[in-house]
Formats: sequence, C-alpha cells, structure tokens
Amino acid sequence: MASTRKPGPIRGGADVISAQRSVEVPRPAEPGGKQAKAEAPANVIVFPEPKGKRKRRLIGWTLAIIVVLVAAIVAGAVYSPVLAVRSIAVDGTKLVTPDAVQKALSGLQGKPLPQVSEQQVNDLLKPLVQVRSATVEARPPSELLVHIDERVPVALLKQGDAYVMVDVDGVQLGVTKDPAGAALPLIDPGAGTVNTDLFKAIAAVLDTLPADVLAKMATASATSPDAVELKLVDGKTVVWGNAEDRELKAKALQALLNMPPNPKDPINVYDVSVPRHPFTK
Repeated sequence: MASTRKPGPIRGGADVISAQRSVEVPRPAEPGGKQAKAEAPANVIVFPEPKGKRKRRLIGWTLAIIVVLVAAIVAGAVYSPVLAVRSIAVDGTKLVTPDAVQKALSGLQGKPLPQVSEQQVNDLLKPLVQVRSATVEARPPSELLVHIDERVPVALLKQGDAYVMVDVDGVQLGVTKDPAGAALPLIDPGAGTVNTDLFKAIAAVLDTLPADVLAKMATASATSPDAVELKLVDGKTVVWGNAEDRELKAKALQALLNMPPNPKDPINVYDVSVPRHPFTK
C-alpha cells in the first residue's frame, strides 16, 4: 500500500541547501499567437559561501583600508606645511662659515622636511668649493641639520705675492699672504700645475701624513713621481721615495720623529723609502 504521507521540510539542512519556488519562464509564441509557458525546475539548490572565503574577503578589505589610511598619512606628512623647514643648523665647518652654508641652502626654507634630499643639498652646496660633501638630518617639526664634510688643505702653492691652499685634488680652498700661519708645506714650483704627475705624487704623500706631522713640514718636492722628498721646518730631510706603502711610510716617519734626540748623534735625514727598514743618518 502506497504511503499517503506528504514530504516535510528537510530538518537540519538550513545551512546546506535552500529551495526556491518554481518560476514561469516564457517560451516563444506558438503558431496561432498563443504564448507558451514553461516552468523552471521546481527546486534550485544554492550553496552558501564558504566561511573561509568570507574570512579572506574580510581580511582583504581590512588590509586595503589600512593601506589607504597609511598612504593618506604619509602623503599628509610629505606635503604638510607643519613640517616645513624654518631653520637650518650647520656643523663640521672650519674653512667655510655656517652663514655661507645657510645662505646657499636658503631656497629650502618652507619646503617640507620629507621632501629635502641629500642630493638636493649637495647640489646647492657645489658653489662652495671647500665642501666635499654633506649629509642631512631632519629634526621635526621644522629644523634641518646639515653635517659638512670639508676638503682638507695639504699644501700651499705660490701665486704671485699670495699663497693658495690646495687639497689632495688640487682644489683651491683659500688664499693667505702669510705661509707661516697656514702650517702647511710649500710645494716646490718645479712640480708645475696641479694637473701634473709630480703634483699628484706629492699631494698624495702629504694627504697621508697625520696632521701633527704635516704641520712640521716646510716644503715638498719631487724630481719624479718615484722620488718624493720633504723638508722639515728645522731643515732636516725626509726621503720618501715612491707612492707605494704610503700609510706604512707615514707611521714609520712618525715613529722616527718621536724618537728622543741624541746630541752626540744628530739626525739630518729620515729615510722611509723602505718602510719596513727605515733609518736615519
């Protein structure tokens, strides 16, 4: 005997499937003008979105919002007038004055600190030949600190009645009429201009010497790049030789100069041309 019980709703399956009522779907008109009708399937199964997918979508939207907020904050900081440069502090200067540096960088006033780059600062300081390079440090909300790395004078070159201070690259850093006040050796005019091999050899030697040893030098000369010779202010001679082992030669010379004098055996020559076996005579 067939059962007369009507099917009831599926229990416990609310999160699994859902049923939709049937819908009539129009069919093309049949001959005679009558519109045919068709029914869609009685039951359409719709699966709910997986929880993992919903979670990933929520995380994606959250991250997107965070990125947008961070970008807005960064953009606000980069262009905000609150962080505009209002004062420029300078340190590390000896040959050039802080006022000269501040004047060269005056165009940065009012520019937001995050927009100031070291390259821009160095480009603005190029007219100041005494400045080798500069680094910058932002001090919010409105101060820019500029650290100056200056060129170091190593010798004097005579030009007319004046003496020009030059660094190892031959860059002219200043002029003085009193060579004694500069405490730098005078390069023999025989070395020619700063572009010659003789000048480059002599300047490389002087650039290697410690400041206290350099201050004891009166003149520097060379008959060839392999025969550099120095004269101390007390008239004694330093035979240096070629440009090899410059650092070792500088240490050997400093050690010889620091030896206590012996009146019975005066020294006239310091020879460091072979730095591992330096000697005096």
